[in-house]
Amino acid sequence: MKKPRTKRRPPDISTLPADACPSCGTQMRERKARLSFPVNGEKVVVPDALHLRCPKCGEIVLRLDDMRHLREGALTLYRKQYGLLSSDEIRSIRERLDLTQAALSKLLHLGGNTLSRWEAGRNVQTAAMDILLRLIRDVPGSLDYLREHAA
Repeated sequence: MKKPRTKRRPPDISTLPADACPSCGTQMRERKARLSFPVNGEKVVVPDALHLRCPKCGEIVLRLDDMRHLREGALTLYRKQYGLLSSDEIRSIRERLDLTQAALSKLLHLGGNTLSRWEAGRNVQTAAMDILLRLIRDVPGSLDYLREHAA
C-alpha cells in the first residue's frame, strides 16, 4: 500500500543561515541573469542583474542593493529606449528657471514628491511630461503661459 503524500513544510526561517533559500533551506548562489522590473506599466529587462538563486528549487532572492541596482538599471534603460530627459537634465531645467521643486510641481499639477523622485532618479516621467518639460526648456514664454493658466 502506498503512503499518502504529505505536503512539505517550508523550513523555519529563523533558524536558517542568511544565505539559505527561504523556500527549501538550500544554500543560495550569487548569479547574474536577465531580470525584469516594471517601469510606467511596462516590463523592462535588465541584463546581468545580480541576485541570489537557489540551485535546488530555483527561488530568486534580491538583496536590498541588488534591488536598488535592478530598479536603477531599468529606469536608465527605459529613459534611453524612449529618449526621455535624465534626472540631471530635469533638475537643470528647474534650476535654470530659478524654481523650487514645489513651485514647478504646482505649475505641472504634480504630486508633492513626484518631481523630487524624478530628479533623484527614483522614478521616471511619462512621455507626455517629458514633452512638457522640454517645452518649458525650449520655448520662450511657455513658463509664463503655465503661470497664467495653471489653476
